[in-house]
Amino acid sequence: MEFSKSFNIQALVKTIKEELLSDNNDPYSFIAPSAYDTAWLAMVPDMSEPCQPMFKNCLDWVLSNQNVEGFWGEYDGHGMPTIECLPATIACMIALKRWNAGETIIDKGMAFIEANAEKLIGEIYDSNCPRWFAIVFPAMVEMAQINGLEIIFPDRIKRVVMSMFYKREQILEREELVDRYHYPPLLSYLEALPALYNFDQEDALKHLHADGSLFQSPSATASAFMATGNKDCLNYLQTLAQKCTHGVPQTYPMDEELLKLCMVNQLQRLGLAEHFNQEIEELLQQVYRNYMNQESWPKGTNSMATQLYKDSLAFCLLRTHGFRVSPCMMVLNYASSDKHCVFLLLHSFSFSFFAGMFCWFLLEEEVQDQIESNHEYFSGAILNVYRATDLMFPGDHELEEARSFSRKLLEKTISMGNKDQHPVPFPSFHSVIKHELRFPWMARLDHLEHRMWMEEKNSSGLWMGKTSFHRLSCLHNDKLKQLAVKNYEFRRTTYKSELEELTRWSKSWGLSDMGFGREKTAYCYFAVAASTSLPQDSEIRMMVAKSAIVITVADDFYDVEGSLDDLEKITDAVQRWDAKGLSGHSKTIFDALDSLVNELARKYFRQHGTDITNSLRDIWSETFASWFTEAKWSKSGFLPAAEEYLETGMTSIASHTLVLPASCFLSPSMPDYKLNPAQYESITRLLMVIPRLLNDIQSYKKEQKEGKTNFVLLHSKENPEADIEDSIAYAREILDRKKKELLEHALTDGFNDFSKPCRHLHLSCVKVFHMFFDSSNRYDSNTEMLQDIQKAFYIPVEVGAPKPLLPHSGSRQRYPTVVASYHFDQRYKNRIIRLAENSVVSHPISGNPYMKMPMAPKLKFCFM
Repeated sequence: MEFSKSFNIQALVKTIKEELLSDNNDPYSFIAPSAYDTAWLAMVPDMSEPCQPMFKNCLDWVLSNQNVEGFWGEYDGHGMPTIECLPATIACMIALKRWNAGETIIDKGMAFIEANAEKLIGEIYDSNCPRWFAIVFPAMVEMAQINGLEIIFPDRIKRVVMSMFYKREQILEREELVDRYHYPPLLSYLEALPALYNFDQEDALKHLHADGSLFQSPSATASAFMATGNKDCLNYLQTLAQKCTHGVPQTYPMDEELLKLCMVNQLQRLGLAEHFNQEIEELLQQVYRNYMNQESWPKGTNSMATQLYKDSLAFCLLRTHGFRVSPCMMVLNYASSDKHCVFLLLHSFSFSFFAGMFCWFLLEEEVQDQIESNHEYFSGAILNVYRATDLMFPGDHELEEARSFSRKLLEKTISMGNKDQHPVPFPSFHSVIKHELRFPWMARLDHLEHRMWMEEKNSSGLWMGKTSFHRLSCLHNDKLKQLAVKNYEFRRTTYKSELEELTRWSKSWGLSDMGFGREKTAYCYFAVAASTSLPQDSEIRMMVAKSAIVITVADDFYDVEGSLDDLEKITDAVQRWDAKGLSGHSKTIFDALDSLVNELARKYFRQHGTDITNSLRDIWSETFASWFTEAKWSKSGFLPAAEEYLETGMTSIASHTLVLPASCFLSPSMPDYKLNPAQYESITRLLMVIPRLLNDIQSYKKEQKEGKTNFVLLHSKENPEADIEDSIAYAREILDRKKKELLEHALTDGFNDFSKPCRHLHLSCVKVFHMFFDSSNRYDSNTEMLQDIQKAFYIPVEVGAPKPLLPHSGSRQRYPTVVASYHFDQRYKNRIIRLAENSVVSHPISGNPYMKMPMAPKLKFCFM
């Protein structure tokens, strides 16, 4: 059975390598098409045959990609359509109506809007309507009316719909076509601007990019071409349609290297990186070479938000994979005294030079102001910035500033969302932000993080575009999730079996029914299995878990059960490594420990031909001696100096006792001489001190009641002028500094001669202690860990299907059926259209009407 599961996983891995990661694969296939932009290309008439669409493949895509519920677009994190789908659906229906195609499809789309408009936009009011939606949605409603598509809104949301038109009017009055305060600029929504808005063709043409696009927006460029007939726009659209034959993205061209980085990131999030190590390493090597060589860096393709998203993502991936990168490793190559530099940086869309990996945005206050003013649009990029700051090394002062800045904006996004202001298109995006802010990266365990991302239905969302998130292709993302679920379930069943084996071992040695202290067999195994992505290293998991069980039982014996005489006897027995004179609990603990050490020594000797028995005994002897020292302090009431306590406490926490013996069995293995206490590397000493500080910060109240000593309590005692909060802050200051040092030693080559797997095991162990002691002492709780353990070992992954929508009345026959051909609607030959008594003038580009104020009250849509 296990072989069959493994074989199925490997077969799927092979398929994904061939389809997604081969050199011949088109990176654009990673990205989901934009229904809205594809519809706009479908509207463009052929120059030689105006009654036919120029881009028939785009119209075919619209005909073939309506969701079963009747809308075009994507689902949100709860399996429901989002507000993004409304303008996209209307645009697709307009494209079909323009060519008299897809009668039944249009009917289904109209029925969807009737049934779901209230649910999708019923909570949006003038103060909380997203800027992009207020620009695009009214334009699509107007354009549908011109085309004879009668959009019917329930009377209950009449005021909401009208408020959007009022907000659009305010936007048009307030904003310039291109200014430094609004992002993306108003001109990038050219297809949605009314005809009498104050601009002419030159306004559009002078902002064309060198590739012929208007802000790399297919919809805006299609609109510009229909208005001007500009050949550069035409070339851009033709290139786009030829490149993206299965629907066009909302941005083109896209940074292909960014698309590959996104795929690598998705592989890691889903827990699949182990299957694609070679492909990931080769890609990151190329990215690193490009970053180090500015001349190789793609120029002029990214908006500021996209560039920030890419730079912060690249920084994360490169740093976690051991590349030496700095957040500000390069120099921004423009004159900071130039008053126009920020304006050009924001709106020229040409990032020829950049500062560092991603902290270039800190160099100019105006850039930060721009991001703050448009935080909804930048939310995906800012979330990536915040994630990048998790990987802070000593001296990374820019990351401190970036973390403060990004956290403030993310908290603002959450708070505004909670107040029903500026809703994010995917509601579950808020839950992702909350998760990032609430749980430090150092306190998260890989196994559960992978599961969370599998079950996160918006896991395909990347960064915000003009009218929606850029997303991974559903086809590819679903296939990755399929592999991820199989991979996770294989691990879960493996872990469950190993836990059962470990439970039997604990019982056989009498460790699970000692009659005192904590029974933590499941906790110990969970911490080991969930913290590292090493499913093949069963023996390492088991030896670490067994060691953790012995440590827990022995530590409790020293803390709560043994008399000072009992403790002296077992400490002496471990020093001599001789059970003579021991009985009862002391004998049980020593016998289990002796068996464990002999088991490890035998395995190492078989693999390497070297006997490490004495080295293993020395580590355990050192640990037992530290417990005895602390017990004597506690029973005698002696208060050591804080530094003396910390030197002993970093040994008694026993984190090195878990990691160093296991490191001897990694590949490549740790040199056996590193087991010598006198030769502990800096990374090992950091491994020892960080858990001690984490423990003491969370446990000082409990230990104060029990009459025990603690670093926080000792510091407070030595500094009577300071209160306990000052001592906690002092301990946290040391802790933060030590964590940065550990990260640098764990993620970067050259600080020691440990292999990467060995350094990463040090880091995984610290993350476990961080998880246990992040906000409370979860290890001592009998209930806090149970749900996590259930999810890790017993509850299958749930990757649910989209939820059903509200029922609708079914298709309504309104339009004549046209089969096998497309016919240009004759009304489009007239550029000027009069509507009722208001003399509404249609947009010469898009056909959208423009009304003099007030706009919304004079609209003649139909309300039920």
